[in-house]
Amino acid sequence: MCLFGCVEEEKRELGRKQAYGSCPSCGGKVQAVDYESRWKICFLPFCFVVKRKFFCTLCSKRLVLFPH
Repeated sequence: MCLFGCVEEEKRELGRKQAYGSCPSCGGKVQAVDYESRWKICFLPFCFVVKRKFFCTLCSKRLVLFPH
């Protein structure tokens, strides 16, 4: 149980840009957000990941890509 108190995740937004397509729910524009995620265990860096997520600008819904 002590391990859960020592694990920390930091997220930082790197940038936003317009993405192709439209939201299937409301038809709004899609925005791509790049962010980095750092995991620390007892204040020591453990993992560093850069990810991209997609959001609708009108309804703020998170959109998921499905490969064809």
